[in-house]
Amino acid sequence: MHPTTPTIPGFTYRRVPVADDVTLNVAVAGSGSPVMLLHGFPQTHLMWRHVAVELAAHHTVICPDLRGYGASDKPAENAADDLTYAKRTMAADTVALARALGHDRFALVGHDRGALVAIRAALDHPDVITHLASLDVLPTLDMWDVMHGTGAAVGFHLYLMAQPPGLPERMISASADEFFGYFLDIWTRDPRAIPADIRAEYLAASRAAVPSIVADYRASAGIDVAHDQADRDAGNRLRMPVSVLQQDWGTALGFDAAARWRAWAPDLRHATVSCGHFMAEEAPDVVAKAVLDLVR
Repeated sequence: MHPTTPTIPGFTYRRVPVADDVTLNVAVAGSGSPVMLLHGFPQTHLMWRHVAVELAAHHTVICPDLRGYGASDKPAENAADDLTYAKRTMAADTVALARALGHDRFALVGHDRGALVAIRAALDHPDVITHLASLDVLPTLDMWDVMHGTGAAVGFHLYLMAQPPGLPERMISASADEFFGYFLDIWTRDPRAIPADIRAEYLAASRAAVPSIVADYRASAGIDVAHDQADRDAGNRLRMPVSVLQQDWGTALGFDAAARWRAWAPDLRHATVSCGHFMAEEAPDVVAKAVLDLVR
C-alpha cells in the first residue's frame, strides 16, 4: 500500500489470491474465532476502522476490499450477464480468502454491497458461515420488490447502474467525485463520522473503480436476482443465526423489513438503528456490540 494511504491501526496488510485472476487487499488482526467484515458502497475496508479494532480484542478479524473495490483486483466484466461480479462469485472469494488464512469456518458481517455478498455466501456455503450479520440492506430479491413508485427515487443509482455496459460508466466517470460524494453526503447524518482523509480515500478508490462498481450493481439487477429467485423457489433459507441492523426503511417505503428478513432467516435478531446508512462509522459501538452478541 502507498505509505500515505490510511490503514486500520494495529492491522497487518497482505494481498491474498482468491481466484485465478483476483487478489484481494486484506487487513487482519486479533486472535480467536474468525470474523470477516465486508464493506459497502462507495467505501473500502476502512469503513470498519472502529468496529474492527474493537472486535480484534476478542476475535481474528479479516477486512478485505471486495473484488472490484479499493486496492483489490478489478477483473473486467465480459458481458452484462456474466458471473464476474455476481454475488455468488464474490461470496466464493470470501470462502477462498478465509481458507487461505487458515479458517474453514467463520462469521460474516456485511454492510450494503458487502451484506449482499455475505447473504449469498451464507446461502451458498451454510456449512462454512457460522453466523451472519447484515447492515442496512434487504436481500436482493426483496430490495427490488419494495422499490416502487416515487419512493424508488432514493435508489436511482440502482436503476442507472443496471443499464447495459457503456452509458452508466461514461456518465459516472464524467463526474465521479460528485457522484460518489453525493452518497457520502446524503447517507450520513453526522458528517464527522467520515473525516476528510477517509472521504478522500473513498473518492479516490471509487474514481479508479467505476467499471467494476457499475458491474457489481449491474449483476444485482440480473444474475443475482436469478440466484435469489432460485433459492426462494427451492425453499432455501439461512441456516445460521442472523443479526440485522437497519434504518427504518420499512416505515419510509411502506414495507415490513423484519417480516421480509424472517422469510429468509428463521433464527433472526432484527433491530432498527437511529443513525445514517454508514452505521459502522456513525454508531460503531452499536455495531460492534451486535456482532459480539451474535458470535459469542
